[in-house]
Amino acid sequence: MKTNQISKTLKCLSIGLLLTGAALAADKKPPVKFIKEGVWRGVFNVSETQVPFNFELKGKDAEHAVFTLINGSRRDNFHVKQIGKDSVFIKMNTYDAALVAKIEDDGTLSGEYRSLVPGFRGNSLPFKAEYGKTYRFVEPGKDVAPTANLTGKWELKVYSKDQVPNKIAVLKQNGNKLTGVIMQVTGDSRELEGTVQGDEFELSGFTGPSPKIYKGKINADGTISGEIGSGIYDNTKFDGVKDDKAELPDPYKLTFLKEGYKKLDFTFPDLTGKPVSLSDNKYKGKVVIIEVIGTWCPNCTDQTVFLSPWFNKNHNRGVEAIALGFEQKDSLKYAQYTLGKLKEKYNIQYDILFGGLADKKLVSQKLPALNKFVAFPTTIIIDRKGDVREIYTGYTGTVTGKYYQDYEQKFNKLLDQLIAEPVPTETASTDNDNTQKGK
Repeated sequence: MKTNQISKTLKCLSIGLLLTGAALAADKKPPVKFIKEGVWRGVFNVSETQVPFNFELKGKDAEHAVFTLINGSRRDNFHVKQIGKDSVFIKMNTYDAALVAKIEDDGTLSGEYRSLVPGFRGNSLPFKAEYGKTYRFVEPGKDVAPTANLTGKWELKVYSKDQVPNKIAVLKQNGNKLTGVIMQVTGDSRELEGTVQGDEFELSGFTGPSPKIYKGKINADGTISGEIGSGIYDNTKFDGVKDDKAELPDPYKLTFLKEGYKKLDFTFPDLTGKPVSLSDNKYKGKVVIIEVIGTWCPNCTDQTVFLSPWFNKNHNRGVEAIALGFEQKDSLKYAQYTLGKLKEKYNIQYDILFGGLADKKLVSQKLPALNKFVAFPTTIIIDRKGDVREIYTGYTGTVTGKYYQDYEQKFNKLLDQLIAEPVPTETASTDNDNTQKGK
């Protein structure tokens, strides 16, 4: 072989090797990073306040992972989506918000809690998280002996530019560890977890909706004072007095029908756009439970968690139910997405209707028989004759203990009573006529 041919051959081989190497390098993608399995401590930055939260990750990749928020004894699970070689997206289930985070080179997480509601997507809270830290507020070994025990019931007077009803805190303290729940006429805070250090205390909660923090001071006279931080929203101040007899306004008496009204009627579209009316034949002669809700409302979700399995168990006893949803955007298309997610997650077998924008004044306008609309959720119970028999404002979840047990007991007692009442004669006659006609 001539020298020129040898040179050309070697040159071709070199080029071929370079191209092969380049192709192999292109095929070798950078490794995908994922959240390390185990317990983590995260911290939101809300103005100048840090709001800590804890979570656990199980699963080595997004397909198999379960992301669990931890609040005292409460656990809330979420799915994880990989959105890049080093980033994850954790949708807050039926709440239109998400944690979006980057896995840094040192293994920490950094990102933000982000609103996904159209028109509100500028709302976000930055956070960072560190692996292996199981504490919430104070590192082990750095506790300061508490000056008092906050166990018990507290009446909280809240100060705000708008008139705000008092709240009740039910707290339990064991050494430095503090857990509890804050209740108001609209519902409860869900379970909170925190600490008492000397004469100061802190409680935080993050279950999917916007994170909250309650922090304050134990005063020399045994009272408490502090501030409530509600995630993206404004902070409010409070004073508290220990009072085992403190109670909220009666939730059965806050919302009622105006004088001259016995019945409630409305027409709203279901998730297919079909108009549904309370006067439809489907509901005649039935006991009907109406829950006025919003998917953005954590107490509404908790009420749905209670009602959906109850309805599926009792539907064949002559009961119907309607979820009347008011959402963060006045759009049926948007409501089909948000309320559809709620239906899917909680196996809702009753009708879901869209009422419009989540605004209490609007609800009052659309349900003009009510004296006023106080809170999401509100549960309205109607007997077989179509008369409103009870209206319950707000919802107290399982964490409230006796309050939840009392609600469950009264709910079942009333429903058993209404179901046992006879079907009105005119309804029964209509049903018999329809049966004979093959309808």
